[in-house]
Amino acid sequence: MPKLTVIKGPDEGKEYQLPLGEPQLIGRSSEALPITDNTVSRRHAELTPDGPVWYIRDLKSNNGTLVNGVNIKDRIRLEPGDEISVGITTLLFGISPAERNHSPVLLTDDEQEIDVELTLPSSGDSYIGDAIDPTAAAEDHLRVIYALTSITARIANKRELLDAVMTLIFNEFKPERGVIMIPGATPEAPMVPGIIRYANQPKDDDSAKIHVSTTILKAAMDGDGVLSTNAMQDPRFASGDSVQQYQIRSAICSPITFGEQPFGAIYIDSSTVHHAFTRQQLALLNAIGQHTGLALANADEHLKRVNSERMAAIGETVANLSHSIKNILQGLKGGADVVEIGLHKGDLAIARNGWGILRRNLDRIASLTMNMLTFGRKLQLELELTHINKLAQDCAQLMENVCQEKGIALIVDADPEMPPISVDPSLIHQVLMNLISNAIECVEPETGAVTVKVSFVSSRPDKKNAGHVLRPTVIISVIDNGPGIPQDRLAWIFEPFNTTKGLKGTGLGLAVTKRIAYEHKGRIRVESTPAPAPNHGSTFKVIIPADLDAQLDPSATSNRQSNNNESLGLIP
Repeated sequence: MPKLTVIKGPDEGKEYQLPLGEPQLIGRSSEALPITDNTVSRRHAELTPDGPVWYIRDLKSNNGTLVNGVNIKDRIRLEPGDEISVGITTLLFGISPAERNHSPVLLTDDEQEIDVELTLPSSGDSYIGDAIDPTAAAEDHLRVIYALTSITARIANKRELLDAVMTLIFNEFKPERGVIMIPGATPEAPMVPGIIRYANQPKDDDSAKIHVSTTILKAAMDGDGVLSTNAMQDPRFASGDSVQQYQIRSAICSPITFGEQPFGAIYIDSSTVHHAFTRQQLALLNAIGQHTGLALANADEHLKRVNSERMAAIGETVANLSHSIKNILQGLKGGADVVEIGLHKGDLAIARNGWGILRRNLDRIASLTMNMLTFGRKLQLELELTHINKLAQDCAQLMENVCQEKGIALIVDADPEMPPISVDPSLIHQVLMNLISNAIECVEPETGAVTVKVSFVSSRPDKKNAGHVLRPTVIISVIDNGPGIPQDRLAWIFEPFNTTKGLKGTGLGLAVTKRIAYEHKGRIRVESTPAPAPNHGSTFKVIIPADLDAQLDPSATSNRQSNNNESLGLIP
């Protein structure tokens, strides 16, 4: 059973066992792992298992979540020995503190004498021309850059990117040890290890230590790649003991930069008996550092753009909702004024009319609030065996008074053989209320008709793909005889804040309905024939798998909470 050990912070020394198959919350809330660090958010980060593999993601905490010094934005895989930083607390994942490898040790010049063989600016010449076989060296260099370009093009997460770059370096350079140093978060730790890698597991603590000279690291952070060997200042070395015994090492340290912006440094070394690095390899590692710096700069720009778009979306959301809320408040005020007039005159008929206005606007603000909550948060599916027929009947009963006032027919046509299925009943209730409300609003008084049809389709052969079987599904159809939707509007009716109702609508109802359907691994379709064509009207179909509980992946959920990036898959 894996564990978390607090190695820094108020709870230092405390261990938490991670039960298999159960997501765990890091934070200060009552359901989280008990952490007393006040700089940790109530719901800070989440650990989710997928078999023996564990993943972590930040829950939009105030101070962020770091893994091995890198701030994570997406869900990433954890490896034994990873350090998780939340607030001022650091936790060690998977192993005990005694089992972990030591971090790189930064040595000053009086602790280690460095023989710098070559200093090469990262933007300098490649030295391929000095190789024994320049053509082969150029082809090899180009092959590595192609592989690196593929990595940087497909990986956006910084930690995963650096890990993939280190894997490429180990495959190509065959070092014994390596570390990617990245800027630290505090003046006390200006550089921290981001990725540490060994060709073979260290036999003891001494062999696990990677001695990185501060002089070399500073040169790399200033933009120069360095090829060096170390000569340990040890009187025993002068006695003629073997080089192999004292592990005289050849090392390369190359900067990770983009323009004038430093992102860190790549350090690799190997015993000189095993392998001595060359100036061509220094030039190639410099090129790798430049490409990695470009990828990290792109990741930063992408994050800035996403944040900018998010702020713009928040502004647009506030502007749209403020108009809707203002209209509802005006309706509430108008209704209250009518009630007040009726009470003042002692006329209950006037008061009843005012109460009708109040009730309709209270229903509107309740619907708006539910849609805002659903639209603005990550949905959490609480699956229950649910009778969809009864859910449809309940929704129709809630809309009965509105239908009577408008003089329209509301019919529920439910499949009597419909079995209970696993869905989130509150969210499916919201879907039904949104679709039924829209249908009632769009039909004409006295002649309007709305039908809610619930049907069950059992598993069946797929006619398009021989040998495949389509899963059992439930189809919820809301049919109206309203004016229909023009074809040019069908393409965007599910987009947030786009509405065909003018001041009466917020444009959130259908967006939320589509999202709920997708969170249930389903889909939504619309068919509409605009007036004055005969049989005009609209039909909205929500298609949901009847075996949803068998489809959800527990490793990507918390209490069956769907991952946003994985929740858009459609059923066949």
